[in-house]
Amino acid sequence: MPRTTNSQISVEEAFRSLIREEVESQLRPLQEAVDQLRSVSALLQQLSPLASLVGQIAGPAVTVTAVKRGPGRPRGSTRAATARVLPSGRGGRGSNARDCAIIDCKRPARTKGYCAAHYQKLRMLAKSNRLPPTWVDFAPPHSVPDLKLPRGRAASKALREAAGK
Repeated sequence: MPRTTNSQISVEEAFRSLIREEVESQLRPLQEAVDQLRSVSALLQQLSPLASLVGQIAGPAVTVTAVKRGPGRPRGSTRAATARVLPSGRGGRGSNARDCAIIDCKRPARTKGYCAAHYQKLRMLAKSNRLPPTWVDFAPPHSVPDLKLPRGRAASKALREAAGK
């Protein structure tokens, strides 16, 4: 076992006290916050009889339960919240809102009289030169018949025929 001298012990003690002071100074704000929480908790316990008395006078208490959200949309963003009133001409369900031009589509019009999905379909049809004459810009709501697009080999054939026109 190695021998330690007084100077080694005093250096070690000085080093330990330096570390202790640094840790205490770093933890001081946390300790103050914990003390404040304890005082608030004590205050709430003192006020609980008063709260129950006020609850008896005011009627049944309204309880708010926290609902754990899953991944996806942010808090407060539900289907109902997405249909909020927007300024006219910006879609949504404001006083000037209108439905999509496609028959039986229940979504609100966003661009050129079509909902977002049907507007993308309109762009794709125009780009591939397959746009039917009934699909016009700013058509009245529920006035344009929907178009079922072919898929797979039938789609390739339709694209070749459209390019050959």
